[in-house]
Parts: sequence; structure tokens; C-alpha cells
Amino acid sequence: MEKPETLAAVRLDIWLWAARFYKTRALAKQAIEGGKVEVQGQGAKASRLLKGGEQLTLRRGEDLFEVQVLGLSERRGPAPVAQALYAESEASREQRLRLAEERRAANAGYRAPAGKPDKRARRLIQALGDLDAL
Repeated sequence: MEKPETLAAVRLDIWLWAARFYKTRALAKQAIEGGKVEVQGQGAKASRLLKGGEQLTLRRGEDLFEVQVLGLSERRGPAPVAQALYAESEASREQRLRLAEERRAANAGYRAPAGKPDKRARRLIQALGDLDAL
């Protein structure tokens, strides 16, 4: 049985892909070049060698992750293995979950389509008219 090799450093784009932050290495590289990924508070290149213990800040969509590198891998494995490669700060997790909840709340509820009202919108308008009669 082969002994797993211990890595001293891994390319940043490969690690982001292996840790499942991005679906492909190309997307990881694009995010890095777009300035959405910082290592130790500084911008980085996709070819930068990442070592254990370093701090990463990355923006994916509207989410901001602040993570510490715990392990290195050049292979993309199952999600539980990928999650063991990093530890997200508690403040980062709380803020990300709070913002996600705010986005869900803002998207909740009924929105009438643009243009002519649909059946539900007409009933709501009629109900408002009935309230004015009281």
C-alpha cells in the first residue's frame, strides 16, 4: 500500500479547486486574476505556492470567506475531505449566514409580473379596494 505523500506547497488555483471553492481550475484562476482572492491580505497569482497555515480571503458571488489553510491537496476529493483542508473563521461564517438569510428574506413574498396583472395580483388589488370601502 502506497504511503500518501506530504506536500510542502501547492499552487493556489489547484488548492482552491481541490477545496471545492470553485468548480474548475479555470474558474479559480479567473477569480484570482480578477482580484477576488487574497493570501495574507495581498493579491496573488494563480501560480503562487500556498503553504499550510496561511490566511485566505476570497469572494465568491456575494459571499466572503475568510479561511485558514489546514491541509494541502492537488486532488479534488469528496466534500468532507475538501472541507478538512481549511477552517473558516467564526466571524466569517456568521456574517455569511446572516447575509444569506437577509437575501432570502428580501426575495420572499409575492412579486407581480411586469405588465398586465395576473390573477393573483388582480385579487390583491380588488381586496385593497374592498378595504377602502370599509
